[in-house]
Amino acid sequence: MKLRDLRLWWMATLFLALSCAAFARDLPEDITIRAFAKPDGARFHLLVRVPLRALNGVDFPSRGGSGELDLERAASLLPSAARWWIADSIDLYEGDTLLQKPQVVETRISLPSDNGFASYEQAWAHFAGAGLPDDTQIVFNQAMFDVLFDYPIHSDRSSFAIRPGLARLGIRVSTGLSFLPPGGTVQNFEYQGDPGLFRFNPSLGQTVTRFIPMGFFEVLRGTDTLLFLFCAALLLPAFSAIVPFAVAFTIAHSIALLASAGNIAPDALWFPVLIETLMAASIVYMAFENIAGGVVRRRWILAAGCGIIFGFGFSFALRPALQFAGAHVPISALSYNAGIELGQILVLALLVPAIDLLFRLTSARRRVETIVLAALAADTGWNRASERAERLSQFGFKWPTPPGTITQWLTIILIAGGLALIVTGLLRHRAGRGTSQPEPRAAARVE
Repeated sequence: MKLRDLRLWWMATLFLALSCAAFARDLPEDITIRAFAKPDGARFHLLVRVPLRALNGVDFPSRGGSGELDLERAASLLPSAARWWIADSIDLYEGDTLLQKPQVVETRISLPSDNGFASYEQAWAHFAGAGLPDDTQIVFNQAMFDVLFDYPIHSDRSSFAIRPGLARLGIRVSTGLSFLPPGGTVQNFEYQGDPGLFRFNPSLGQTVTRFIPMGFFEVLRGTDTLLFLFCAALLLPAFSAIVPFAVAFTIAHSIALLASAGNIAPDALWFPVLIETLMAASIVYMAFENIAGGVVRRRWILAAGCGIIFGFGFSFALRPALQFAGAHVPISALSYNAGIELGQILVLALLVPAIDLLFRLTSARRRVETIVLAALAADTGWNRASERAERLSQFGFKWPTPPGTITQWLTIILIAGGLALIVTGLLRHRAGRGTSQPEPRAAARVE
């Protein structure tokens, strides 16, 4: 091997080793970030506090083997750490213009007991004051890292947007961000992970264009919704039969979704698990409807009952996103709902002809194929329902007591109404099966 090739091989090996070592670092599990954003004249101040352990790619000097930070020697590393680990992960926009990377004005290490970030005023005073003495005893895993960034802007009255990408600092990252517009009310945002680009004061059009895609992709991401729509398309394999079902389902889930957006749904931890359990149970029921067969009439009753349950399920993604709607909360809920409708239309428009084509291409009888596909959906739904029901049993449930819980009672009434519709449709359906002749029933199913 030539010397030049040997050097290249050695450099490649060293690079790979260093890369693997960097990626081998364990991310901290739970990280809480506090931040304040304030446009002021020709500057946009961004004050950020993160746990120092979130910067797990920086080797901060310590005092001997004690594990205590050497604050005097670590001070020279802080501006670079702030720039590479925080500033490079944040995009700030003035209007539609991406601002240049900020100036690192001030950095410091703080004690975990320091309350300097309780408010913007306290945080600003915290940076104006003296830092910790160099002989302060503080360990790496307990220290806080505070940074003051400044962005040059044209006017503090501009419309601003931010894309925070700090979710990479930990496995579970929670952020509390307060925006202080000049002469306006403080806007508080709380989110998990990476919320993507959001505007502090979005326009009506910006709200619509944010929430319609959110609803659309919520349908495509939701495996429960896709399984339910698959069972519906399998049960009603023609557009003329599925339209009444889809309309009833849409109206019902829209009512439940908008009611939840109006804070009618309880915020108890057991409620999402209950809804998810009922969604899985709805899939099982729809799958067994396919296996048992039956008449098509009055399917809208079942669709309405299931729609109420799925409407609350759709709301779980909407409710935390409403904080990004600015002054257009009702429009955001309607836009999100419109996106869901578009997603459902697309899925059904693909499923109905795809199932019909599958049946035409296969040699087996259509009834046998329907039973096999429905059985697979039932098995998936049953496993999910069982798992979620087990989780649900771990929560303690208390019936709401008046007078301060009227919204919880309304939610219970709405869900009970949905279940009553499902039971009513089931009973009517069974009665119809008992009185129908085989030939008319077969004709009622659209083959």
